[in-house]
Amino acid sequence: MNGRVLVVDDDPMIRGLVKAIVEDAGFTTVQAENGLLAVELLDREPRPINFCLMILDVVMPGMNGLDVLTRLKLHSHTSSLPVLMLTGEDKAEDIMAGYSVGADYYITKPFTRQQLLYGINLVLNQGKPNTI
Repeated sequence: MNGRVLVVDDDPMIRGLVKAIVEDAGFTTVQAENGLLAVELLDREPRPINFCLMILDVVMPGMNGLDVLTRLKLHSHTSSLPVLMLTGEDKAEDIMAGYSVGADYYITKPFTRQQLLYGINLVLNQGKPNTI
């Protein structure tokens, strides 16, 4: 499996952990430390966007993950980018808010390597059983 994954989280330890797991699974990663930087990065990216997935935190300074996802869905060059929310926001209403703005999958922190890989596999294979 290969492809580029955009990892967006304000916590450098989480970004590093996700990077290690995702790169170990054969992907390359690009990191952004907040939502605004992620949006700017995607706006500068050549078309068509060459990311297979975005892993996105919700609670970040400046522009939160729900705002980022809402903006992505409004623009044709990013509207089909699969998004896996990875966040500490674990209440039912938080999870529903993520799905309501277009998240493809939602994982709460703390998470395991297996949970993250399962979510990536599910999103990229559109629910078909497979393993990375």
